[in-house]
Amino acid sequence: MSQFQRCMQILPLFPERGRLLDSFDYLGGAVMQSLDLQVLSAIRDWHRQGHRVVLATVAATWGASPRPPGSWLAVRDDGRIAGSVSGGCIEDDLIDKMRRGALWAAHPYALTYGATRDEALNFGLPCGGILELLIEPAPDMAALQQLDTRLRRGELVSRTVTLKDGAATLAHAERGGRFRWDGASLTTLHGPQWRLLLVGAGDIARYVAPMAVALEFDVIVCDPRDEYAASWNVPGTQLVTAMPDDAVTALAPDIRTAIIVLAHDPKLDDMALLEALPSPAFFVGALGSRRTNAHRRKRLVEHFGFSDETVQRLHGPVGLDIGSRTPPEIAVSILAELTAERIRQTAQIRSLDGAPATSPALQECGLLAFANS
Repeated sequence: MSQFQRCMQILPLFPERGRLLDSFDYLGGAVMQSLDLQVLSAIRDWHRQGHRVVLATVAATWGASPRPPGSWLAVRDDGRIAGSVSGGCIEDDLIDKMRRGALWAAHPYALTYGATRDEALNFGLPCGGILELLIEPAPDMAALQQLDTRLRRGELVSRTVTLKDGAATLAHAERGGRFRWDGASLTTLHGPQWRLLLVGAGDIARYVAPMAVALEFDVIVCDPRDEYAASWNVPGTQLVTAMPDDAVTALAPDIRTAIIVLAHDPKLDDMALLEALPSPAFFVGALGSRRTNAHRRKRLVEHFGFSDETVQRLHGPVGLDIGSRTPPEIAVSILAELTAERIRQTAQIRSLDGAPATSPALQECGLLAFANS
């Protein structure tokens, strides 16, 4: 049976499937929230309404997978869902299991999809893809509420769940902390592990900033110009009015930091780039036309002594070439390029750290067990 056939077989049972989050009930109105906060908001509201909830977390993957480890899906007792762990059909299977009462258990357990090629195809997993989920039949609501509160304060938090008793513990996490799954416990990281400094608080920054917040960047906006700083009011961001070079220095960029100059003022933009380009920041971008950026590169080499190699780090014009013209279109192009670079940087960091690709339970592709299937 194909993925399409399987989905069509399941979908008619759930007419509410297309109303994932009650339209915008859990999207925070005009404020763009991270996926974690969307799921936590749904769980909180469902619990208040008296519903039981199962929480599924992507614990490990083998081969290609639609969602990364740590992704959440909450399933309500009547089949409503928030979040995502796959392209759709695994969600539908979990809804089916919930309706049949097959997800309930005394303690958390692992559930694996894609042990065979046919099953992977049925569930829409890429060829060779295997997905292992941690299922929490009764997640610790107090811990989830505390996590929600801390994430809304902009904290970076680790959450560890032990399978033997279902206990969940929260702890302060450092940027660059590690996701961990050993078959006995799962540690996930929540909150902004990546930082984005925007130089310039103009119209484009007003669109880039909330999108970046939703992508779980810790967003700092720098603009020493009173007329721009006074009107900055984007939720979830921090405004600094220091000069751009001082702001970059104070930020102490690392390999999880991106810096984008959007001020349209060469004095401010160049001040930021003088500190950003030699830094370890994984992404340095500058707004402007190709001609403007060619002049900028020439200026950085001839007047500020930068090497050609250092100047080549500059992404300018910043953003993918999608023909964008309006501020929201330009913001989309910028976030698309930034996201692509972050994914590449994540892979490099994991390679340098020697992080395992999968959990111990999935190291042997032919030795996979199913739980509660």
